[in-house]
Amino acid sequence: MVTEGDTAPTFTATVGTSDHEPFDLTDRLGDGPVVLAFFPGAFTPPCTNEMIAFQERADEFEAAGATLLGLSADSPFSLGAFRDEHGIEFDLVSDMAGEAIRAYGLEMDIADLGLHGIANRAVFVIDDGGEVVYSWVADDPTNEPDYEAVLSAAESA
Repeated sequence: MVTEGDTAPTFTATVGTSDHEPFDLTDRLGDGPVVLAFFPGAFTPPCTNEMIAFQERADEFEAAGATLLGLSADSPFSLGAFRDEHGIEFDLVSDMAGEAIRAYGLEMDIADLGLHGIANRAVFVIDDGGEVVYSWVADDPTNEPDYEAVLSAAESA
């Protein structure tokens, strides 16, 4: 599992829109801190709450020079619909192949719901040099992060 002080694993995926835009984390590094928020699944109550909470603080993250990114194993189409329905303006990244989820050590199953290979809820703040300066991984995927701690880490990065 990735922790503070580690070099953030880079990965490629797809931006969560119907346009299937390519995403490469390397392209986002070096222009202020990156907040990478992994979540289990779009349209579930805890994930909706989390992404809306980040959207409500988007101006504060922008003032800190930070780029907010949400990431899940959902399809680009699902993430696009999720963004539209909830007014989420930052990019959501579709990791259907699980490359990023595995690289960060977050792969989990919720067998009762038929979900396999999804991301545990976690947040990483990555500085300009690609170092993880903040790491939080949920003990229970229904838990949400401490948004003020994430913002503070982004402001300090």
